[in-house]
Amino acid sequence: MSKESRDYLEMSFRSVRLFADDGTFSHANLQEIIDIALRDGVVDANEKRVLQNIIGRLTDEEMTREVKAKLESLKIQLG
Repeated sequence: MSKESRDYLEMSFRSVRLFADDGTFSHANLQEIIDIALRDGVVDANEKRVLQNIIGRLTDEEMTREVKAKLESLKIQLG
């Protein structure tokens, strides 16, 4: 029996801390969350849900070219 990954919990807590820090989310912040999702080599449904939630909360100001490029790369990577 495989153990369910709890990385999505770390992703959630980290995103709350990052949003609360200065109220914004940078490319580096997004990369930090993505790295947690990718560290076991599998992005499961819970991790995808957390990522979608984070992306849904990004403001227009946070959606810089760099962030948009990272999101497009992630979309391709996840299929």
